[in-house]
Amino acid sequence: MSSAHHIQVPADASRLPMTLPRLAEMKRLGEPVVMVTAYDYPSARAAEAAGVDLVLVGDSGAMTVLGYPSTVAVEVDEMLVLAKAARRGLKTPFLIVDLPFGSYELSDEQAIGTAMRFVKEAGADAVKLEGGNEMSVARARAVVGAGIPVMGHVGLTPQTSTALGGYRAQGRTGAAAARIAQEALALQDAGCFSLVFEAMPSAVAAEIMPRMEAVVIGIGAGPSTDGQVLVFHDLLGIREGLGARFVKRYANIQAEMDAGVTAFADDVRTRRYPAPEHDYSIEPAELERFKTARSG
Repeated sequence: MSSAHHIQVPADASRLPMTLPRLAEMKRLGEPVVMVTAYDYPSARAAEAAGVDLVLVGDSGAMTVLGYPSTVAVEVDEMLVLAKAARRGLKTPFLIVDLPFGSYELSDEQAIGTAMRFVKEAGADAVKLEGGNEMSVARARAVVGAGIPVMGHVGLTPQTSTALGGYRAQGRTGAAAARIAQEALALQDAGCFSLVFEAMPSAVAAEIMPRMEAVVIGIGAGPSTDGQVLVFHDLLGIREGLGARFVKRYANIQAEMDAGVTAFADDVRTRRYPAPEHDYSIEPAELERFKTARSG
């Protein structure tokens, strides 16, 4: 945190909106791609101010913002509220929205319909879906075919974490690593412009990377990927506990928020707030008029 004061924030005027051609060019040039999640206007403004490249309205918002125990419960309408709020705070980053669990699995038509809602109603630039099985690959191909860019997601896929044995690293056996590689290539072949590699051995990600033409964003997948993403609330410490092994905490905002509200409550209970400097005044003559009018 101590180094934050000399970090240069890019000037707004010099930044052009991120596009898919620019993203591909960044990969070609080996420029690291920065992605964060955002779920509302203030978090989007922070992403904008930092000059990040990609913003994901993740279904992780189910847990970080809406208080659900997992990502599975969140509805499309709730995701739309979060996505619209984030969109209002963004000018330059490329906005991607997660298709929540249950909103794309049933059919290609369902997936296209959900994706279109996020593009039309929330101004999303792309959507993201989880997993690289036959169903996910088919849905990705269908949505891409409808003209909407799709980001894939392999490794630890939180929507199906129960089937994967909980929130734990994936691809730690030869067979499991081969399955992740197969899924990544299948999603790439389906037309995904980008993939998230989550919670896998960095050596496995490094082995897969030479075959990836799509832009690969890592989260707990080591340094070989084209870019990195962290959940907003994880990197800023707006949560209890430390989170996953891959999380680097850059601030401790939850503690600051707790301390601020506690100080306010204490001031109210001890009558230190409001103080005279918080009062509005009235001219004595006007106060007399009010008293007269009231008593009359």
